[in-house]
Amino acid sequence: MVARVGGKAANLGETIGAGLPVPPGFCLTTDAYRNAVGPAGLEEVHSALAVTGTNDLEALAGLAARARELILGVEIPPEISGAVRESYAALGTDVPVAVRSSATAEDLPFASFAGQQDTYLNVVGADAVLAAVRQCWASLWTDRAVTYRATHGISPSTVALAVVVQKMVDAAVAGVLFTANPVTGRRHEAVIDASPGLGEAVVSGAVNPDHFVVDADSKEILERRPGDKGIAIRPVPGGGTERVMLAPDSAPSLTDVQVRALAALGSRVERHYSSPQDIEWVIDGADKLWLTQSRPITTLYPLPDPDPRPDLPEREGTRVYLCFSLAQGLTRPLTPMGTAGLKLIASSVARAAGFDVPVPRNGPAPFRQAGQRLFFDLTPVVRSSVGRAIVPRVFDVMEARSAAVLRGLFADPRFSVTLRTPWRLVRHVGPVAAKMRIPETLLRALFRPEAALRRVDGLGERFRAALVVPASATAAERLNHAERILGEELFPIVPAVLPLPALGFALLGIAGKLSGQGAVPGVLQPVLRGLPNNVTTEMDLALWQLATDIRAHAGAAAAFEESSPPELARRYRAGELPAVVQSGLAGFLGRYGHRAVAEIDLGMPRWSDDPGHILGVLANYLKLDDPALAPDRQFANAAREAEVRIERLTAAAGSRGGPAARFRARLVRGALKRTRLFAGLRELPKYHLVEGLGSVRQQLSAVGAELAAAGRIADADDIFFLDFAEAHRGLAGASMRALVAERREAYEAELGRRRIPRVLLSDGTEPEALQARGGPGPGAGVLSGTPASAGTVTAKARVILDPHGARLEPGEILVAPSTDPGWTPLFLTAGGLVMEMGGPNSHGAVVAREYGIPAVVGVPDATSAISTGQVITLDGGAGTVAPSAG
Repeated sequence: MVARVGGKAANLGETIGAGLPVPPGFCLTTDAYRNAVGPAGLEEVHSALAVTGTNDLEALAGLAARARELILGVEIPPEISGAVRESYAALGTDVPVAVRSSATAEDLPFASFAGQQDTYLNVVGADAVLAAVRQCWASLWTDRAVTYRATHGISPSTVALAVVVQKMVDAAVAGVLFTANPVTGRRHEAVIDASPGLGEAVVSGAVNPDHFVVDADSKEILERRPGDKGIAIRPVPGGGTERVMLAPDSAPSLTDVQVRALAALGSRVERHYSSPQDIEWVIDGADKLWLTQSRPITTLYPLPDPDPRPDLPEREGTRVYLCFSLAQGLTRPLTPMGTAGLKLIASSVARAAGFDVPVPRNGPAPFRQAGQRLFFDLTPVVRSSVGRAIVPRVFDVMEARSAAVLRGLFADPRFSVTLRTPWRLVRHVGPVAAKMRIPETLLRALFRPEAALRRVDGLGERFRAALVVPASATAAERLNHAERILGEELFPIVPAVLPLPALGFALLGIAGKLSGQGAVPGVLQPVLRGLPNNVTTEMDLALWQLATDIRAHAGAAAAFEESSPPELARRYRAGELPAVVQSGLAGFLGRYGHRAVAEIDLGMPRWSDDPGHILGVLANYLKLDDPALAPDRQFANAAREAEVRIERLTAAAGSRGGPAARFRARLVRGALKRTRLFAGLRELPKYHLVEGLGSVRQQLSAVGAELAAAGRIADADDIFFLDFAEAHRGLAGASMRALVAERREAYEAELGRRRIPRVLLSDGTEPEALQARGGPGPGAGVLSGTPASAGTVTAKARVILDPHGARLEPGEILVAPSTDPGWTPLFLTAGGLVMEMGGPNSHGAVVAREYGIPAVVGVPDATSAISTGQVITLDGGAGTVAPSAG
């Protein structure tokens, strides 16, 4: 139906069928549009748009203007104009109507085109209606609509426009109604804006309207905020509208009875469509309420999926969900197989802690999906005194804004503390600590640190041996092996290694106190620079060494100047690159090719699958020609500075005097030496996890190739849009093509979502949107976040949302939503780092400190507030980012 009458008309027709009050009217279908504009010659515009870049706004605007010119120049066929005259006459003699565009791609759940095509109000007379219809057709080609379609990949040849002609309502008051709060996300909370006259004044933003918030269940009016209502748009006799200036009036334009009636109407419409709605409404002079438009609210974040454990009693009250994906620095949606893998890993964690997980493929009970991202039910933590004491402090250093949002919930009576003892935590954590011999690990690290490091190396070798699959394995055996790795082998590596870096950081704090210097800002930070045993740093320096080797061969370096990264990747796969590049890159990928951007998602290609990203980073490295800025030299300098700082802190401890001075100094030196040995290991558990995920991906790719060869899926990579059970069904003979196509479409749509809530309540509320910022702020234009790496730098910003193919010139400040190890090769040439996510101990912050790069993390909306090329000053100690003066 939408293909024939467009989104607006289809919704209005369905609304009429539901018995809701809609003014009468008629619709010109998309067939009328195609028949009328067919002779106009739009094919040339379609062809030109297909080869025009989305950033070439001038060219897009020129093509849009040409399309409008062609459409306005055609005659409306007699059969169409005759049908319009007849239908218009049926509404009454010279009755005023609204002529509204109804596009085939508007008012859909994942694409709101609201307001991109034209509407004409108070049109009187058949000739005027036909003229307005022609203008609506042309408005399909406004600059804004053409640019929007180009940006979202919508082919210009596939769109068409229907036109709705609807009898005008003599409006006393009109406005908009959202059946869910569009700012906070809270469902069942109606938000109403109202003003005298036609609703266009409210919709267009020409007036400051009255604002009401209503509890849609109880109909209690929660908020009233009067507007000045200084303008009204009113119909003019004979056709057209005019703006009328009104004296400011604080009296509400709606009575409480009318507000509640609107909320009730909204509830009816929402129930009919089974989704929150954005409604335009009118109340006429006889106090009758009319609905003139309804469309889905496209900006709301989806609610979490139902409980995966229907066998458990339904959880009462409002729940608190933390976005696990964001906590891992992942803003993009997860592929279905990526989600399946994480559920298996989470199930193994839950079972190790003594929780019941009857179906590991479904994940543990606290896991939920929303918007193709994973969330974790944190309600028990928020309602526990121990949870309140521990979890926000963990997030203080990992993702500081999430910690602030969680603390903001503590005063909410819905989440009052119900558990005041630590015994439940001890009951679940204690057995894991005993089974994994964590006390023994800590004692070994304290008294035999070198032996502790050797044990870690041995764990890694045994882990890699467990990943091997016989070459003769069948596809079903490969699937079973992949599930075993995810469900049994991956988690144990974490408690086996993580106590060592935890001990290293704890010893750093103890040494600070013993030396009397711990409270001095920044005094301990140099100890953590240039750390040994950091696999991510080793990876980045190995890539830098490869760039150094390439630079020494003029012919090899020239290849990076002559070819783009995708072309270099093609040449690498064909074995056509210079020998130093071919062999060097093969060696690097042989060790680190399992890494990737968004690497916790099994569905994301690894560097070994697509080395284009790494080749692009190498091209950036080759531009760095100042020897003093060479990363290996900076790393060595940082390590020397760390040793100097250790000696200073040791001396400070000894200088405090007393009989224990010498012993105190020895303790400080020993503690800091162990900090240096162990702190870098914080990257190792995730490295091994990703190593395991890379191996699992290889097995799944082999299974996907077999399914594609059998025709069950179209392409081998389609397997990542299935889960394990579905992959087994495919091997058993079932076609998965339709399911994969549906999921790919939904995934592509979700990729466009920019705003992901850190914390989401089960009623849809986004607490971060509710919690007002305290204090006057840092100043005009200044962004603030969490200090992550001290230092100040003024340079051009480079906003990068996805590092694949990204270009970062040496010295530029990298501005990103978040980072994981897949991003860190860019850090070597960055002048500074700004992240929307993270805390002082998040991955990006730690790596920035090791490289001596000033960094500020947890900066809200940094990627939209800062633009590429803008000169900014980053103060990593103060946690501020300011536009440069002049």
